[in-house]
Amino acid sequence: MAKKSVKNRNKNRFNQVNRLRAKREQLREAVSNIHLSDKERWDAMLKMQKLPRDSSPSRRRNRCKLCGRPRAYNRLTGLCRLHMRIATIHGMVPGMRKASW
Repeated sequence: MAKKSVKNRNKNRFNQVNRLRAKREQLREAVSNIHLSDKERWDAMLKMQKLPRDSSPSRRRNRCKLCGRPRAYNRLTGLCRLHMRIATIHGMVPGMRKASW
């Protein structure tokens, strides 16, 4: 079980990414636009660097919805391997069942 502070920190990162996504994309586009002058591109790069670090999508971390575990995360269900196994045993995940032979 992940600490509550770690889960909240990650949730705040998701919120910040969503809030500043349009601004970040606009600045990224300006930086890579070869038709702008060097000064305009440089200013866009500086503005992008002044954005909060946590507004970058690469700082987010996928975590299990139930326990907050960052490792062995399954994107299809949003669960870690441990909770995925429990859900599969109880028949909660359609099309999956625990192997037995």
